[in-house]
This record gives sequence, structure tokens and C-alpha cells, in this order.
Amino acid sequence: MIKILVDSASDCRKQYGKYDLFMPISINIDGTEYRDGVDIDANGFYKLLMSCVDFPKTSQPSPQAFLEIFEQIKADGDELIYFALSSKLSGTYQGACIAKDMTDYDGIHIIDTRTATHMIGLLADHAHRLINAGLSAKEIVKQCEKLKSRVKVLAGLDTLEYLYRGGRLSKTSATVGKIADIKPIITVSENGTVEVVGKMLGKARAMNSIVQKLNSIKLDKDFPLYSLYTFGEENCEGLEQKLKDEGYEISRRLQVGSTIGAHIGPGVYAVLFVTEQNS
Repeated sequence: MIKILVDSASDCRKQYGKYDLFMPISINIDGTEYRDGVDIDANGFYKLLMSCVDFPKTSQPSPQAFLEIFEQIKADGDELIYFALSSKLSGTYQGACIAKDMTDYDGIHIIDTRTATHMIGLLADHAHRLINAGLSAKEIVKQCEKLKSRVKVLAGLDTLEYLYRGGRLSKTSATVGKIADIKPIITVSENGTVEVVGKMLGKARAMNSIVQKLNSIKLDKDFPLYSLYTFGEENCEGLEQKLKDEGYEISRRLQVGSTIGAHIGPGVYAVLFVTEQNS
């Protein structure tokens, strides 16, 4: 049997049916540690984020935590595909690789997704379809490795405060941005880092820019479009309406959790999509 493992940075929820095994990432907020997706949900996290004194700190799962799962997979004679949070954003992938070496079992497959949040979920969902189609674990890994560079997101930030608090933006830039009402547009690059791809004056212009960028991209219509939000859905609803006005159909609205949400804050609006495969 082929099983799928995701960590909590994927923001997968059990009801979505995208995984068999789940690895929580811990997050410390003002001295209290929570296991993401176990002890705290996304809404609970954002409420604490907006009132906490110190910026939240995440801690990756230990190799031992992965080893326990991998050894059980080996004992059962199953195979496992783990869709790991981008190695550029966390050491979780490296911890899993250490555990795989300790397990010494060829049935463990680890994919550095080079992405995060529901982009990982889309890859896991695709793997489930391939499992049901009867493909081998190696073939599924091969196809998902090819797909991962085509899974994209464009996101508008409502505030610069959390980029500043997380040390990714200077105080001067954050202050100027707030005064000028600058709304950054971010994406996850192919090498797995979060990058700013636009800066617009005001929310309406930022939303229009996201739509314009999407219009310039050839989409793979075999995959749905998803809208994403962090906390508070009003901005996401606004982006959805602009996308619908352009003829796009949104399959589902999904919430971004703590791993990425800590750095981008509440009020985020985004679209997740898959680009067309190069011939």
C-alpha cells in the first residue's frame, strides 16, 4: 500500500482526504508551545498572532518523530511519499532525510516540494489520484516532481507589519509602506522562497494586478483554481469577484495556516493555480 504523509505547513485538513499520515510543526507563542493542526487551528492562531508580544517561533519535527513513522511503514511493508515543506523555508525536509537514512528502506520517498501551504495540498491530492489510477510510488514521485514547479500562487498582503515583525522587512520600509498604503504581491519562487513580485498603491490596484498577472499566464485547465485567505474573508471575497468578472471559476476557498500566515498576517487574499506544461 502507498501512503501519503504531509506536515502541518501544508495546511491540509483531514476532511480534504489528501493524506494518510500527518506531522505537526510546533509553534511557540509568548512562551506557550502548540502543535499546529493538533493543539491549535488557524483561526485560533491568528487571534493569538494579533495580540502576542513576541513574534511566534516555529520548531521543526525531530528526525526521531519521522523515524517512528518510517519504521512502521517499513515493518508493514508499505511505501510512503512525504510531501515536505520547502527546504528553503524550514529544516523539516532535512530532518526527514536523516530519518530515511536511519530507516534504510527504499520504500520511503521524500519530495522537497519547494513550496508551502495549499500548494503542497494540491500535490498530495494529485498523488492520491495517481495512487487510485494504479501507478507505482516511483512513478507518482516522478510525476509530482515534474508538477511541483507548475503549482503557483499570487497573494496580496493587507499589511506589512508581520513581514517587519518576522525580520523580513526593515522598520523604515514598513513605516513608509503603511503611510503610502503599499500592498505587496508575493509568490513562492521555483527555488522555494517567498518573493515579492509587485508593490501596488492600495488594495484595489493590488487585486487588479493579481488578475492581470493571471491573465498573462497559460493555465493548466486540468487543475482547479483555489482562492486563499489567512484571517478575515472580506478581501478574499473581493478578489474572487474580480476573478469571476474575468471568467475564472474558483473551486474552493482555503485558509492559510500558521507557518506562512505568521509572516504575512491577516487579511491576505490569493489565488492558487497550475501553469500549463511546456511542450
